[in-house]
Amino acid sequence: MTDVQQFASDNYAGVCPEAWAAMEAANRGHAPAYGDDDWTQRAADAFRTLFESDCEVFFAFNGTAANSLALASLCQSYHSVICSAAAHVETDECGAPEFFSNGSKLLVAPSTDGKLTPEAVRTVATSRSDIHFPKPRVVTITQPTETGQVYTVAEIQALSAVCRELGLKLHMDGARFAHACASLDASPAELTWKSGVDVLCFGGTKNGMAVGEAVIFFDPALAQDFDYRCKQAGQLASKMRFLSAPWVGMLESGAWLANARHANACATRLAERIAGLPGIELMFPVEANGVFVHAPDPVLAGLRARGWRFYTFIGGGARFMFAWDADPARVEQLAADIRDASTETLAAAA
Repeated sequence: MTDVQQFASDNYAGVCPEAWAAMEAANRGHAPAYGDDDWTQRAADAFRTLFESDCEVFFAFNGTAANSLALASLCQSYHSVICSAAAHVETDECGAPEFFSNGSKLLVAPSTDGKLTPEAVRTVATSRSDIHFPKPRVVTITQPTETGQVYTVAEIQALSAVCRELGLKLHMDGARFAHACASLDASPAELTWKSGVDVLCFGGTKNGMAVGEAVIFFDPALAQDFDYRCKQAGQLASKMRFLSAPWVGMLESGAWLANARHANACATRLAERIAGLPGIELMFPVEANGVFVHAPDPVLAGLRARGWRFYTFIGGGARFMFAWDADPARVEQLAADIRDASTETLAAAA
């Protein structure tokens, strides 16, 4: 384990104290298996309180399974799912949505910033209606997007309106849903069912938990037999309390939102510190816990030489992600190293 904090991914972070304490408490003694325990009931009820809804709640090990199973539950094999070209289900799920749905096709809409628009949904959904083409059934959006931007309440409502008009369901991939709530200062209910979202996959792993995502159905009818789908896919934990108890710690303490606010603030701090540096450009607005930096190759090489890790899979820019435990002093060090690498590059080119 490295002692030096990196910002290549919010998955690098450890478990936050609230989630850890709840897991430790759940580890005392025995409890019924397969979700028949008090911790799982308590977690599900905490979600119902948070969302102001009598929603159906299920727990999965990871986001790939949560998203793929949720989409599969909304589709038949001959249906299709409309998503942005940059959506996580399209770029990073290794075909899992198609696999678990037995063939439902992803229909990709072009996007310059990672977001879907009502116009794009309408274009894709109405491009063909013959029996030779998979019938559109679901729209999925990533909140925040893979480019670190958030869908506002108005944007979600507009997407929901076109979905209802066209007879489509609306799914939200919320691997960093907490960060969107923090960014917009909006309630979970406002960002989901009150704006027309049918199913949400709420991510815990990137917000301070060791493992675990929640699949939340705001229409109970859509959740019919979802427990069987989870079991068949290997997502029914025998010791379910260890998936659900961390959620109790996160939700009842408010850590889910406090963690996200801190991570977002660290992203904003970096963006402010490097704004205006020669040759350094922010690729997208910083609205959650990610910063995407476009810089000359020598600058990126200079950062790597200084020991920084980062990914460049979106447009060649460096991506920095901030977690619940991001150290502001370390953020300042990154900003200083970006400034120094930029200065050295300019001097070398002079």
